[in-house]
Amino acid sequence: MANALDRLNADYMITDDKQRLEEMDAVIFPGVGHAAAAMDDLRSRDLDMWLINTSKPVLGICLGMQLLFDSSEEGNSDTLGIIPGTLKKFDSKAGKVPHMGWNSFCKTRDHPLLSGLNSEHYMYYVHSYFAPVTNDTLATACYSNEFASVVGKDNYLGVQFHPEKSGVAGSLLLQNFLTIIKSATSI
Repeated sequence: MANALDRLNADYMITDDKQRLEEMDAVIFPGVGHAAAAMDDLRSRDLDMWLINTSKPVLGICLGMQLLFDSSEEGNSDTLGIIPGTLKKFDSKAGKVPHMGWNSFCKTRDHPLLSGLNSEHYMYYVHSYFAPVTNDTLATACYSNEFASVVGKDNYLGVQFHPEKSGVAGSLLLQNFLTIIKSATSI
């Protein structure tokens, strides 16, 4: 992620310190790994409550997006509960798990995060669990079934794919998030 932000000349800091997070204009919440272990780690440092209560723009990436939901079948874990829904595992009978590689997405509604992006843009995905399509879904993708690829609720945004590995389209999405941050801080 740092390399992608460097290419965009973004001013950023990598930290998990709550006081430093309070000083930031926004948060990019990346994630790789297991939902239950990630939630245990967040809870052990009271970062779960910080994330739930922040009014700053938050962009969850991959597992970071998944943790925005109510729960995950991965480790039967309660997650942050910001977006309604439960993450489920892809059916290995319907396709190879994890879903890994390039895939397009289809916007379900317009949002500044998706400005300039459409179904002709491909993003890079690596995930075994998928988010349900809900009222908070901004875009869907399909692997063995349709799933939420991009979500948004209040100040929380999430993408199932890795924008930092998604070339020009991923860079555009990250630039859109930086523009959202500038808009939020100039109000």
